[in-house]
Amino acid sequence: MIKRFLSARLWVPLLTLCALGPWLPAAQAEDQGEAWRAARAPGTHLLMRHALAPGLGDPADFSLADCGAQRNLNGAGRQQARRIGERLRAAGVKPDRVLTSQWCRCRDTAVLLGLGEVEDQPALNSFFRDASTRTAQTAGALDLLRRLDAAGEKALLVTHQVNITALTGIFPASREILVTRLEDGRLRALARIKTAAR
Repeated sequence: MIKRFLSARLWVPLLTLCALGPWLPAAQAEDQGEAWRAARAPGTHLLMRHALAPGLGDPADFSLADCGAQRNLNGAGRQQARRIGERLRAAGVKPDRVLTSQWCRCRDTAVLLGLGEVEDQPALNSFFRDASTRTAQTAGALDLLRRLDAAGEKALLVTHQVNITALTGIFPASREILVTRLEDGRLRALARIKTAAR
């Protein structure tokens, strides 16, 4: 009796998943299709958290001028950045400008994407170590986006979790891309593109 009960309890969810299985990938693909369409649309910008850089924050002897004194991309992170660049090109996403935090893990991500010349942008620098600069950094990033909009330029901006969360209220994963648009002076996230880990 117990075996029969356990078998039923195990098989019913499994059969349900099998029945739904063909629909789940299609739904996910549709959602991602909407995200890619938003990414190509005029007037949107891509806000990306750097690729995988294991750890939290930076070493105590952090130096902006020395990548060896920072938390950096590992091999998997470097591969992620290359593949994300390939995926963006395949999807027809063509930013006019690629802007990055001056932190090495962001700059390396931006370069490895292979989407064009990379420009350092201090407004995208992390304030994880010094939260007192959060308001100024966020205002600087919004001003940067306003200037991009005024020039009619689409940008891909590579930055940090704390910066993205301050701008959008969203806590992105490493390598995640938010498709955003400025509306009434605020940055609205239209879609999230969660790229494959490898």
